[in-house]
Amino acid sequence: MSLLTGSANCIKYVLFAFNLVLLITGIILIAVGLGVATVYNEYEIFLASKFFSIPTFLIVIGSFIIIISFFGCWGALKENYCLILTFSVLLGIIFILELSAGISGYVLRSDAESLIKVTLTDSLGKYNNTKVDEVTVLWDYVQKTFTCCGVNSYKDWVNKFNDKLPLSCCSLPNGVVGEFSCTTNNEDSNRYSNGCLTEFSNYIAAHAVSLGAAGVIIAILQFFGVLFSCYIAREIKIRNGISGFVG
Repeated sequence: MSLLTGSANCIKYVLFAFNLVLLITGIILIAVGLGVATVYNEYEIFLASKFFSIPTFLIVIGSFIIIISFFGCWGALKENYCLILTFSVLLGIIFILELSAGISGYVLRSDAESLIKVTLTDSLGKYNNTKVDEVTVLWDYVQKTFTCCGVNSYKDWVNKFNDKLPLSCCSLPNGVVGEFSCTTNNEDSNRYSNGCLTEFSNYIAAHAVSLGAAGVIIAILQFFGVLFSCYIAREIKIRNGISGFVG
């Protein structure tokens, strides 16, 4: 027989439904974290370690959310004070961690350009046109993908190759047969005019924002879950005549 009546009993079922939603949000967090981590892994050489910490953190949080949602569901249905109290405390901790991760995502967005500038500048000097390695491959891929050349402009390559540029700095004209040159010549209309720093950092920062948005929005949703669970725990405590914190 249910110990709760009226509004308390209604909120009990609201809490149960909330936990089903919570389960879905946990899955969403894992999906967002994995998605962004996959994008970041593609450009791992150009990114500082802190870019990988937030998506990993959200994946871990999402996993914990899925686990604790079962505490909430079972506790709400059984009207078990200890289970609901445990759920409330754990959800409160997750709320703080998730909000912190969300804020960190937005902070990372503002720091993205300065962090990426350091790694791009450092890796540009490691570009090797005689012995192709992962740095060379990634630079060519970024320049082709973002139609850019160098860190700030094509001039970043001058000290390395004089008047010549990596072919990835130029768009290949239609109908080209045989050799093709990509140079610093001012009349070279095929050369990409923009540096890679701005476009690439904006792309990375946009994914950091998606992490921040996911963390903050779901944290706000969980805040109401903490309020509901605390209310239910209090009502069960009163109706069971439980004294003290855990009875």
